[in-house]
Formats: sequence, structure tokens, C-alpha cells
Amino acid sequence: MTELKYRGRVVTAEDILYIRELIAAHPRASRRRLSQKLCEAWQWKQANGALRDMVCRGLLLTLHRAGHIELPAVKFEPHNPLVRRERPAPVPNDTTPIHAPLQELRPVEIEQVRRTDHEPLFNSLMEQYHYLNYEQPVGEHLKFLVWAQGRPIACLAWSSAPRHLGSRDRYIGWNTEARRRNIRFIAYNTRYLILPWVRVPHLASHILGKMTGQLSQHWERLYGHPVYFAETFIDPGRFRGTCYRAANWKFLGRTTGRGKNDHTYKPNRPIKEVLGLPLTPRFRELLQGGAA
Repeated sequence: MTELKYRGRVVTAEDILYIRELIAAHPRASRRRLSQKLCEAWQWKQANGALRDMVCRGLLLTLHRAGHIELPAVKFEPHNPLVRRERPAPVPNDTTPIHAPLQELRPVEIEQVRRTDHEPLFNSLMEQYHYLNYEQPVGEHLKFLVWAQGRPIACLAWSSAPRHLGSRDRYIGWNTEARRRNIRFIAYNTRYLILPWVRVPHLASHILGKMTGQLSQHWERLYGHPVYFAETFIDPGRFRGTCYRAANWKFLGRTTGRGKNDHTYKPNRPIKEVLGLPLTPRFRELLQGGAA
């Protein structure tokens, strides 16, 4: 058998034999239960202790389709909310214009709203006012509402970082194994929205400064590990990224325009600028090494 690799894990002939024996020992177990048992046997867990069940199910299905194992028949087809997800419903909100100097707007407060009563408001604002609309993240992610004078004024969304990003990888200086092991310590800013009725000079960079100062603590609170580096993409055809640069984010380079699943090596989407911000002076040491 040729060597198989799935999501960074090398699957050996001994692993496949173990999986076959696991399936034979539990003839009535569902695919989901087999996946959970395999995660427990391999100690395949996320940083917060949760089983990597969905990743393991993907591995089992890959092995099944390749003929290496035979999974039990699917017992039922569960509803997949990602296939036809309903768009976020509008949430009533005060749109009275806010035009003021930053010092008159303070204090500006940032609230992490994922899994809270304010999450629908966040989703609604992104859907209505961000040019890319709302997008449901996968993997680790956080959602933030920014408040001033009792009203939401901005939204920020963060998620797990792309696994392969040449300019970032060169800036960090890590090798393939270190990247595989430590990619979870990078946060990717997927959305940033200042609500359209808010006109406050220097507000965007002020929020970014406050946000990145507390991002790692929020990540650790929800996922059990910190983040050491933040990154984002800027579409230069639409934006200059002025607020990021004013908040000390660094230009790292440009994307290739090919996307993560490309096999043609030809650009097939807009090329974007990559900006990054170290969240600790030791970011290279932590990301290149074992990480804490």
C-alpha cells in the first residue's frame, strides 16, 4: 500500500488493519460511533479536548471509497444545514447617524457574541451591510460586536487561518511540520464592518488596536489555546487597508489568486494583499517551535 496522508496524519498499513478490526468488533455501530471510538483510541482531539469527530469521519470515508475498509451502510441522512442554510433574519436596529470625534464616542467596548443572545444581531448586521454578506464560518471562529453609547457600531469576524499562505509562511519562517502543528495559533480576520451610519475619524484603527489586544484571551477562553499572530486579506481593487496599516499591521505579500484546492497553477480569483500582525514579540519562536 502506498503511504496515505489525511489532514496532516500519515495513515499506515497497521492503522488500516486496526480500523478493520475496530469495525469488526462493533458490527452494529454507526459510522459516527466508529469515528468517535477511533478518535478515543488514537487520542485524536482538538486543543479544547473535543474529539476531532468530523475530521475522523472524513478519513474513514476516504479509506472506504478507496477500498481499504468497508464501513457499515448509512443508517439515515441527517439534515445538513450547510446545504441550504437560511440567510440571517433582519434584526431591528437604530440607524441614527453617529458623526462625532473619537474622544466623544468613547468608551468603545468589544463583546464576543458567539453562542450568546447577541449572535443573531451580529449575523444580521453582516448580512445587511457587509459587501460580502454574512458567511457561516467552519472550524474555530469568534464573532465580535463593538458598542458605543449603548449601540452597535462595528462587527469583526475571526476564524481559523488558511493552511497554506506563501507570504505569511515565509514571514514566520516555519517549516512544513511546524506549520501543520501550529497553524491553530493563527487567527484570520475574515470580516470587518464599520456600520454605514457611523462616521468617526480614526475609529477603525482604534477598534483594531483594542481588538488585537484581547483576541488571544477570547480565543483561549473558548478553545483552550491562545493565538500568536493575526492575518487578513485586502482586495486592493476595493480597499487600501489604511486602518490596518494605521494599527501597525504589516504588508506580507500577495496571494497567488489560485485558492486552496487549485490544481491548475493558474490564477482563478482576485489577487489580494496579505497583512499580518504579531500578537506577541515571541511569535516566531512559538510558531516555529512546539508552541505552548
